[in-house]
Amino acid sequence: MTISEVKIQFVRPNDGLIGFASIVLNNSLYLGSIGVYTKLSGGYRLTFPKKEGFDVFYPINRKTSHAIEQAIYDKLKKVRQTI
Repeated sequence: MTISEVKIQFVRPNDGLIGFASIVLNNSLYLGSIGVYTKLSGGYRLTFPKKEGFDVFYPINRKTSHAIEQAIYDKLKKVRQTI
């Protein structure tokens, strides 16, 4: 699995939400509107989009979830170092 074009759009912090991430999966599928939240205990957590109570998309196994999380967290780390 290849995750590329990781982008983060920061927003004014609100109840832990700090921005939205987007990625391209296997150079063929764009996934956007991934919520990026800070945890009270430190670190980050991701939420995947829903529309009218239904999931739009989400990882269906731990390996995929971990790969997406790691790609977004790596990008956050790079961006935070330049601020």
